[in-house]
Amino acid sequence: MAAQSQTPRNPARALAVQRVQTGLRIEKRLLKVVKALADSLDMTPGDLVEGVLLHALEGRAPFSAPTLARAAQLREVFGLDLRAADAHHLTERPAPASRRRA
Repeated sequence: MAAQSQTPRNPARALAVQRVQTGLRIEKRLLKVVKALADSLDMTPGDLVEGVLLHALEGRAPFSAPTLARAAQLREVFGLDLRAADAHHLTERPAPASRRRA
């Protein structure tokens, strides 16, 4: 299998992709931070998540220092105290009785 070029892509070049709607479940406060951070960057939450994942898959940091500072502010606003070390230890809290389906 031939090695792929590591040449940076031209940011002005649009790449056509096929996106699919998904039913991902995400921690409530984390979603609030993602939505607010995406809004502050003038992008959709989906675009933000795609960018974070693409950076992570290459072992690259997805955010600049100013974006990390904004994320820290938003974490405080929404009470998000979870850290990366918590990622594989989260469990689902039962929904309140008034929100359960019969």
